[in-house]
Amino acid sequence: MRHAAWRWLIGLGAPIAAGAMLLGQGGAADASRAAVSQAAAPSRPAVQPAVSRAAARFAPSRAAAASAAAWVPPGGILTLGMHGAAVRKLQARLAALKYYPGRIDGRFGLDTLEAVWAFKEVQGLIIDNANSGEVSRATERALAHPRAPRVLVPGGGSMRIEVNMGDDVLVLYRHGRVELISHVSTGAGCLPGEGCGWDTPTGDFSALSFHSGWITVPLGEMYNPVFFIGTQYAIHGEWDTSVPWYPDSHGCVRIPYDTATFFHNLIDVPGTPIYVRD
Repeated sequence: MRHAAWRWLIGLGAPIAAGAMLLGQGGAADASRAAVSQAAAPSRPAVQPAVSRAAARFAPSRAAAASAAAWVPPGGILTLGMHGAAVRKLQARLAALKYYPGRIDGRFGLDTLEAVWAFKEVQGLIIDNANSGEVSRATERALAHPRAPRVLVPGGGSMRIEVNMGDDVLVLYRHGRVELISHVSTGAGCLPGEGCGWDTPTGDFSALSFHSGWITVPLGEMYNPVFFIGTQYAIHGEWDTSVPWYPDSHGCVRIPYDTATFFHNLIDVPGTPIYVRD
């Protein structure tokens, strides 16, 4: 489940370098190298984060939603590896729109990048190797006047999870309102050297069970899986480098590692409806 990392990291090489050039100040190269290092070799935490700590990671989104100012595009293109005030504004804007559940720390890391991907996907903007590591001009314009994610199941319940495989996003509704929008990677169909048939089932499901921490399964590892079909298909975390911007899983719904640390605390397990659509 981690075999996809190198495939999209190579594509991010050029944007990372460009980000270092745009910064043009002391520490730019260090920030870029740190981003590459984080992406290429993330370290697994020795201990499962506490529930209170996980909930705290989500708190900035709620604070930002109440206070974030209207989006004003920065002077230049923001890319993976940058840091500073412009990145903090980007994070606050994404948090206000329910895309970014991380710390508003001004560092454009993988957690911020995956929120940008989710936003692009909902806005119908193309993601490819050329722009996957940046906030494009089109994205900047969309941040000023964003459209909401498409509702898949209007009568699905006030708390529900909708997985839109066409857009590669997951939307969590609580009390009938969007609580979280996350980028996902779903079934690839065919994988190099592994054949075909790796599809994510569509249909109406519900959260059945939760397993805390890392679990080893025949196809690899899952982090904090919320199973919705037996103990085979789950919404689960991976190393961030294994949640690329394209479908690449064996059938599960991959979410970013940081999101997976607290996702299960936002839903009822068992019970929350899960709707998966093409």
